[in-house]
Amino acid sequence: MKATILGLGYYLPGKVLTNKDLERIVDTDDAWIVERSGIRERHILAEDESCSLMAIEAARRALQDANLDAADLDLIIVGTVTGDMLFPATACLVQAELGAFNAAAFDLGAGCTGFIYALTVAEKFLLASEMRHILVVGAEAVSKVLDYTDRSTCVLFGDGAGAAVLGRSDGDDGIITSCLGADGRGAKDLYMPAGGSAIPATPESVAQRLHYLRMNGTEIFKFATKTMTSVSDRLINQAGLTYRDIDLFIPHQANIRIIKSAAKRMKMPMDKVFVNVDRVGNTSAGSIPVALAEAYEQGRLHKDDLIMMVAFGTGLTYGGVILRWGE
Repeated sequence: MKATILGLGYYLPGKVLTNKDLERIVDTDDAWIVERSGIRERHILAEDESCSLMAIEAARRALQDANLDAADLDLIIVGTVTGDMLFPATACLVQAELGAFNAAAFDLGAGCTGFIYALTVAEKFLLASEMRHILVVGAEAVSKVLDYTDRSTCVLFGDGAGAAVLGRSDGDDGIITSCLGADGRGAKDLYMPAGGSAIPATPESVAQRLHYLRMNGTEIFKFATKTMTSVSDRLINQAGLTYRDIDLFIPHQANIRIIKSAAKRMKMPMDKVFVNVDRVGNTSAGSIPVALAEAYEQGRLHKDDLIMMVAFGTGLTYGGVILRWGE
């Protein structure tokens, strides 16, 4: 028995922020952003919108695709580090809005690796408990914690959410192998200093702009290029496959240079690599599920296809999954 995906959905906010828009906000230009990241535009939430709004809409679409009702869910896991509030969990807000009152609910915070972590946890619940249907969401409202005076970070991120409904399969489809990892020594290479118990919110912390995302871009780039290939190698070895066996590679959509570097290392043609970073930017935990749902929407997932997904993020965390696509 395997855990398999029964339905997918995603949501991107209606507001689009282009590189030209950013030129009017911060000292940058379109050519520089495209050269450094491959990003041309990103979607951002309106002032009165939040992370849960996106998670709920993506979840509804995934349930519809799976032909299931909210009452069929046994568990909801939301991967996010930009939830509506510190507590309660955004997953509880999703549960209430969906009316999924038979489901347990919790958040999982692994940054850009959040969906991969949540997917792997959901798989274990399905295989080791009586649970039959689990909703996994990756959702981030990164624009809410961006410093739009810092051109090194504000140009890279966007908002978005993707969702998958998981169930059991007695066939060949489903998750074949996965791996998770972390290196906490890099915790401050990508973090938000204030807002937690270490530095609570005060007028001083706000004045010092400590409630915005901070990133050591050089260290993150090195970590990303290393882990993208090492995780992929590990997954391939665990599954007893070769890179030629992979039908579609869905990497975390952080930077086109990182994506192309990984593809080159694997000797994988770019037509087997899914890329949407140019249109959505880095949506953190939303990145992998949005890309997976878009690939599905575009007809790029076929029965028995082998799909490999790999991500890295704050923590520092990393992980990946290989699955066989079903009907």
